[in-house]
Amino acid sequence: MAFETIRSDIAAIFERDPAVRSLAEVWLGYPGFHAVLMHRLTHRLWLARWRLLARTLSNFARFLTGVEIHPGATIGKGFFIDHGNGVVIGETAEIGDNVTLYHDVTLGGIAPAVDSASQVNMKRHPTLRNGVIIGSGAQVLGPIVVGENARVAANSVVLKDVPPGATVVGVPGRVAMTRRDRDAQFEAYGTSRDEVSDPVARVIEGLLDQIESLQARVSKIEGDKPQPWKARAEENQD
Repeated sequence: MAFETIRSDIAAIFERDPAVRSLAEVWLGYPGFHAVLMHRLTHRLWLARWRLLARTLSNFARFLTGVEIHPGATIGKGFFIDHGNGVVIGETAEIGDNVTLYHDVTLGGIAPAVDSASQVNMKRHPTLRNGVIIGSGAQVLGPIVVGENARVAANSVVLKDVPPGATVVGVPGRVAMTRRDRDAQFEAYGTSRDEVSDPVARVIEGLLDQIESLQARVSKIEGDKPQPWKARAEENQD
């Protein structure tokens, strides 16, 4: 367990949680940090093929913290689980540096339609690139990739790859906006004060604009076409 990695995890808490007041508070009062700390140990045991011991310790950590992290998951430095309770991270999940998860997040796997024996060591869980923020209650499922500095809004269900810098909302998740310079500052719960508070509203507004544009095009086409009924009405008048 590299002490530099642990220091980066602690630094991430001070950077992203304004409620923290001291180092002692981190060590004693942050179950998300306790879960990540235990995972650093169990992951090393897992790589050393002490698989049963690793699973036993990770299960004990889940009992203490409410966070379930499979010891096979790969997690980078500066990882922060805020509030922690209800988080589930699957075996083949890969998490980059400076990633933030909120409570009730699931990084789950979707088993392919093959026999269970061939699923061993198969990539089944998501990959989160550097700087990703996953809002509370979000479900990110399957061997997909969430791009660098992307955000997943609360209670979204993501089943497809997410482009870098994108914000995903809804069930199933859809890209509401994209901004590549999102790494400039941390945005709690993946929500920016400079953007519309409801990303779903922006998606609806965009759809309404498209409908209005299509209606205008249809009206123009119908206006240019000759109307047979109009010609017959003029002949009857004559």
